[in-house]
Amino acid sequence: MCRKYFLFILFLLFCSLQVANAQDIHWSQYNENPLFQNPANAGNFKGDIRFTGNFRDQWRSVSVPFSTFSGAIDKQYKSLGLGILMFHDQAGDGKLSTLEIQGNLVYGISLTKDKKHSLRVGANIGMNHRQVNWNNFYFDSQYNGYIFNPGLPTNENFQSDQKTNFSIGTGLTYEWIQKERQKTNIGIGIYNINQPNQGFYNQEIKRPVRMALYVKQSIKIKENMDLIPSFQFQSQGVYKELNLGSSIKYYLKTKDFSYQALYAGLWMRNKDACFLTVGYDYQDFFMGLSYDINFSKLVPASNTRGGFEISVRYIINRFKPKRIEHRVCPDFI
Repeated sequence: MCRKYFLFILFLLFCSLQVANAQDIHWSQYNENPLFQNPANAGNFKGDIRFTGNFRDQWRSVSVPFSTFSGAIDKQYKSLGLGILMFHDQAGDGKLSTLEIQGNLVYGISLTKDKKHSLRVGANIGMNHRQVNWNNFYFDSQYNGYIFNPGLPTNENFQSDQKTNFSIGTGLTYEWIQKERQKTNIGIGIYNINQPNQGFYNQEIKRPVRMALYVKQSIKIKENMDLIPSFQFQSQGVYKELNLGSSIKYYLKTKDFSYQALYAGLWMRNKDACFLTVGYDYQDFFMGLSYDINFSKLVPASNTRGGFEISVRYIINRFKPKRIEHRVCPDFI
């Protein structure tokens, strides 16, 4: 009986490892991780330098929690956008960890003289490193016929516990500014175009192409209130994900040196969860919180509890003194 139990656990762990090898991470606050959403988002903001950070903790009520951290920095230089993204993810009993660093280069053009219509094209290159701790797994050879003894050898010969590969991606965004506090963003980001091999064994396990298609709209509905609906569809191999919802932005103060605003939103991830979001703007700083309420087939184990997520953003705006041209008066005056 014990032998069958441990074989079953091993099978589940193996399946979990295969799934982890085949799918990228995901975020509930997808609009607050712009470089992960689309390489062409690098440098697309008002200001000089943008810092973003994200942290997600999920499935704490089901198993060993899955923890993900992401950090990015980007800026605009003339018509070019430059950005660097780094994220680290750890999942499962074997502490399967993923460290990825991506570089992004973007070229932007204005489609009209008034700059209300613009297009941005981005390129992405990334380095991905994965590692697993085989010592954290249990095997049937550690059952001595009477009890399970984790001190016994596993009799397994693993070829490798780590893998490093490189990936490339691209992206495109279109922005239409209708008027003050009203604009539309449409974009598509494509990652892992070269489908790198990430298997730990001689068997080739390709990382599928990930595609993210999204639309975000900002609508001024009152003098002190905006509606910000959006959706994002992601596809990677056999996995499909649709996020749909909206936030309401309420302005507390609108002046530049005392600007403050609150956000509240409700979102749905198809056949998986709904999540609530709140956020706060204070001048150039933003913080957002979200919580997933799970309603998938995992409810008996999760008790509707999903994941907690936090996002932060800070934009540096350097002071640019107004240029004043001095005219030299003629000598005869």
